[in-house]
Amino acid sequence: MKLIILIVALLGIDQWTKELVARSMSEGDTIGILNDFFHVTYVKNHGVAFGMFQGEIKVISIVAIIAILGIIYFMIKQLKPHEIISKYAYAFILSGAIGNMIDRIYRGFVVDFADFRGIWKFVFNMADVWINIGVFLLILEVIVLERKKRQLKKKN
Repeated sequence: MKLIILIVALLGIDQWTKELVARSMSEGDTIGILNDFFHVTYVKNHGVAFGMFQGEIKVISIVAIIAILGIIYFMIKQLKPHEIISKYAYAFILSGAIGNMIDRIYRGFVVDFADFRGIWKFVFNMADVWINIGVFLLILEVIVLERKKRQLKKKN
């Protein structure tokens, strides 16, 4: 139940921020928040991460739906009760994937707005942040599991 609440909350934050940008800005508008470091810039992304596969919305949507269904299946059937980090990791990834899928279905593109010009040239959204947090948690879990395995080998 906690994971469902988390997913709904993350989806809510993602969709709320995208709707706020889409309703209050025109495509290409930018608002400087932290000098030349961070801007809110309205970009209509017709592709995937880092602007790849622009205009391939149907193919992207099919792949995304398959990935979403795969993640749901994996979370229900494969994750063990003790795999807490993995459960939260996949909840974040699922939230991000669903959030961007909602945009593709509802708008025909994904709303991007977080523009960290001081770091890189790509503009992204909260769904992208959720996916990255999920991937980070999975990497963290691998590191933790490897450390536990090494500790068990030292004891034996």
